[in-house]
Amino acid sequence: MNAKLIFSSIIIGIITGIFIVIYALATKYLSFLLFLGDPFETIDKLPVWYIYLVPFLSILIVNYLISKNEKVKEYGVAEIAKAIDENKMTFSIKDLFLKIFASSLSLASGFAVGNEGPSAAIGAMIAQKFHNIFNLPKKLLKVSLSIGASSGIAAIFVSPITGIMFAIENIAYEFVRDFAGYLILASVIAFSIAWHFLEPLIFNYSTGKFIEYRYIFATILFIPVITFFIYFYLSLKEIVLKFLKEKIHLPSKNFVLAAIGSFIIGTILIISPYAAFSGHEVVKILINDSNHFPLYMIFILIILRIVATSVSLYANAVGGVFIALMSIGALVGYGFGEVMVYVDFPIEPFYFAAIGAGVFMGVNMRLPLTAVVLALEVTYDYNVIIPIGISVVIVTYLSTLKFDIRKLSTLIHHKEKT
Repeated sequence: MNAKLIFSSIIIGIITGIFIVIYALATKYLSFLLFLGDPFETIDKLPVWYIYLVPFLSILIVNYLISKNEKVKEYGVAEIAKAIDENKMTFSIKDLFLKIFASSLSLASGFAVGNEGPSAAIGAMIAQKFHNIFNLPKKLLKVSLSIGASSGIAAIFVSPITGIMFAIENIAYEFVRDFAGYLILASVIAFSIAWHFLEPLIFNYSTGKFIEYRYIFATILFIPVITFFIYFYLSLKEIVLKFLKEKIHLPSKNFVLAAIGSFIIGTILIISPYAAFSGHEVVKILINDSNHFPLYMIFILIILRIVATSVSLYANAVGGVFIALMSIGALVGYGFGEVMVYVDFPIEPFYFAAIGAGVFMGVNMRLPLTAVVLALEVTYDYNVIIPIGISVVIVTYLSTLKFDIRKLSTLIHHKEKT
């Protein structure tokens, strides 16, 4: 192994872990500042005009930054993949900090985007700088960028193996055999720092390696349900994309979308804050059954979160959709579990909240291995891991019968470039 690359991996892991902690905590406390406390507790006490004002002013600021710097609007995961393909970075430190600010403001004000994209970008930018400082060969630039991206994901999800698998599956598959060790080193270090400050997703009801076959059987019934909602989600995005490309030709389109988007997000916040924001809180609640949602409310939240995610992207909110997709899947899974309980089928809804979260994300982002590994790290439960492994493959096949998911995702993230 290359001694310089080992030392560089250690430094990248440490610095990335620190930056991700700062980024995550800044987003959290900015949200508290904007909504005068924990938004899940204060929104129903705030004036209606104020709830509309927060996302409106926030997204106007974000779109102003985008109008001055086009790179702010791009999503981090796609940027990292492109940077590695071209063997170069396409944004500066200034671009990165503007992106961090725009992402924090987007998330804190209620838009339904995640922080995994900017986190990967933070790690990759840090990696590029240390790659240059240590004067590593240009042929190893892809390795350095992958080390940084995996560190960022490992830190923000407080899950080291998920970060490694994300980098391998999404951007580093070409050189896994020779360079995976460096990804492991940096990711574990970044995770260790983040673990002290950030809260990971935890599944409190794990039964470990004990398999209950009723969950395997229920998974067979769950597959057409989750497939239907993935079709619905992708269909809605496709409709919105066509509408925006064909119907809106205004010179100030971004600001029009911002105004429309902020009005919709404000309305969703008033209906239920659980339908807005990144979705981390929704996933945490559902997989641990710490708050009961009636079946009708689950269905409403599914629809609203799909709308919120779509609107957030088209209003140019800056961030990713990893955790946002997980929240929709968790709601679908929990709702399925509630129906099964109603018909006296002996399962726990929170199990299918965890299964749905992994499947919905894994299928839509085409990251099946990451979905299984994330389930392993979060739940340590074969009754979640095995159903996700079965479902993510079958549902991916069923979904691609109608949708080219990778192509649709690319169109969504780069809609403004055409």
